[in-house]
Formats: sequence, structure tokens, C-alpha cells
Amino acid sequence: MTQSTHIHSHQNVNPSNRFGWDYRALSKQFPTLPFAITDAHSHVNGARACKILREAMDLYGIGSIWSMTYLEQVPVVREELGDRLRLIAVPDFASKDRKHSLGAGFLERIEKYHELGSRLCKIWAAPRSVEFAIEAGDATMFQLDAPLRVAAMELANSLGMSLMVHIADPDTWFQTRYSDAARYGTKSAQYLPLERLLDRFTSPWLAAHMGGWPEDLHFLAGILDRHPNLFLDTSATKWMLREISKHPQGAMETFLERFRGRILFGSDIVTTDEHMSAGDAKSEMAAKASRPEDAFDLYASRYWALRTMWESDFDGESPIADPDLAMVDPQRFTALDAPRLRGQNLRPNLLKSLYVDAAANFVSAGKKFEDSRTANTSGHTRPTHS
Repeated sequence: MTQSTHIHSHQNVNPSNRFGWDYRALSKQFPTLPFAITDAHSHVNGARACKILREAMDLYGIGSIWSMTYLEQVPVVREELGDRLRLIAVPDFASKDRKHSLGAGFLERIEKYHELGSRLCKIWAAPRSVEFAIEAGDATMFQLDAPLRVAAMELANSLGMSLMVHIADPDTWFQTRYSDAARYGTKSAQYLPLERLLDRFTSPWLAAHMGGWPEDLHFLAGILDRHPNLFLDTSATKWMLREISKHPQGAMETFLERFRGRILFGSDIVTTDEHMSAGDAKSEMAAKASRPEDAFDLYASRYWALRTMWESDFDGESPIADPDLAMVDPQRFTALDAPRLRGQNLRPNLLKSLYVDAAANFVSAGKKFEDSRTANTSGHTRPTHS
């Protein structure tokens, strides 16, 4: 698969569509797969945005989607996606009271998500969470193994829910945003509490964004070998395109073969009705689109790029701008430049494992864990937190 990758000017460039491609037309270049893809990592909100996402899903063969939908948005998202939606429990990140929203408030929301059918609970432990902790008066408050976090894990597991975790962040961020190791810790240090918790909480775990370290397949192989209850998803499109494309040809295929059934496809698409019109965006994510067609490009570009990377022999610039390049090397790159996208051209059986079988394996493992909890207990005791 080849496409022109020449940009004449950065003026009026859509960061999700640097070359002005027609993502609807490009979707027809992909073969019709004998199965529907499961997107195991997204953040779907907004009724209007959800309609646009549904079109992109249909065009790119996405059958079901796992989403960290805001609790308050679940009814409207379910109305659009129906049983294609699988909920992931998350805190109220919009709350200004971080201690409550990530502590006692999160416990309340976990139970509500569970009542709505969620069987997966997200623990967000990015290094930048220390900034929220410092604001709340205790720099250790939101560490992965802090009492607040452990209470959420205990409650989720008591309800038969599996665990999802965001651990670490891109190497590019540790070179820049997290260069103060005394404040944020080193990248390798992020994983010390995770490994202890993987042993303590025996439910299936899904580590987002290739476990936070797609740059180092050797490290990932080690942690997967040590913890058979650990699965990874391939979400965070820009990050994955940039780093997976750097690996020697065949390295990723070998990794996926070795851990077949434990690596899930994911996009990390974020949808919001703020993408529908121009205005004062409340967040960085909301500023990524300001009209429906831009929102479609934002969502569809992720599926085009990810399917291209996994399925084809494409070798060229990504159509999606990657500001991390300029963050690391501002003399060489601008915020609208993009990295090389190199197709992995995976074999059909590995594609099926990545696209659907691994997600089914994770759900099956979660159901076995839930059944074991039901057999061993007649109810649950809510963890206490002061």
C-alpha cells in the first residue's frame, strides 16, 4: 500500500489528516476480514460524536469497543452503540477534588459501573499523577500501591472485576516532561509496585499502551513471562506508530507470536461533542477537532493508521501529526511533523489473535475469575478509606 506523503505547506494542515486524504475512500482498500475487530481501549462520550465514531467503526471493521465512558454519559453512548459497547470503570477526572474523585468517590463509581455491567476497572497511574497528589497535599497519595489505589483494586476484585492499568508513559516524555527523576521517578521504577500488585491481585490485568513500554520489547517479554495474568493492549495510536515502526523488521511479529492471545488491539480514540463546533475547548483532547468532518478524520485516522501498520507493507510518513517529535527535537521538527509508519504485514492468524482472539481470552479469563469470587463469597465488603 503506497500513498503520497509530500506536504507543500503547514498552513491549514489538519493534524489528523496531514495529506488531505479521504478516509472513507481509503477504508475500501482494506480487505473484508472474516471477523469483527475488538477495540479494547477508547474513551467514547457525546451523542453526536458517538454517531461519527460509529461510522468510522463500521467503515474500518470494528465490531465492538471497550470504553472509559463517563458514568453520566453511559445512557447516550449505549443508545448509539448498544451491545457493541463494553464499559470500563474510571474515576471522575473532571472533578477538582482529586483526593475524593480518585479515592472514596471512585469506590462509589466502581459499584455504579458494576451495576451497569462493567467488569473491568481502570487504575490510572501515569507519572504525572504526582502533580495532582502534590496539589492535594501528599506527593505519595496517587502512587500505584498507595492505600487509595489498593482500596479500588480490592473493591473491584471483590465484585469480580478485572483490572486495567495505565503505567509509565512514552520514552519521549521521560526525556522531557519527566526529566526530573526526583519528582516523577525513572521509567523502570514505575514498574516495581506494578509487579508486586500483579502477584497480590490475581485477576486478569490489562496494561494499556503496550504496558507503557512499546520501545522495549525485551522488557515487556520479561514482565509477561513473570506474570501470566497480565495482558497488554496496543492503544495510543501516535505512540504506537512512532515506536513500533522503529523496531527491526520481524521483531514485533516474533513478540506477538510469543505472546499470542495476550496482546489486544486498541486505539485510545477519545470522542466528545466538543469536537462538533468551534469554541473555547475545555481540554487538549477537545481542541483536536472543531467540526463534524474534522471529528471524523480524528477518529477514522486512528483506525486507518493502525490497520495499515498491522496489516500492510506501507512505508512512509504517518498522516497523523506527532508533537512528541518537536518536544524532543524542536530544532528539527514542528508540531505538525510526523514519524515513519512502517507496516508489520502480520500473518492472518496473528491478525486474528490481535484483533479478536486476545480480547476474547481476556474476557474469558475475567469470567473465570468472577465465577471463582462468586463461588467463594456470598457478597463483598467495601474497603474503607479515610
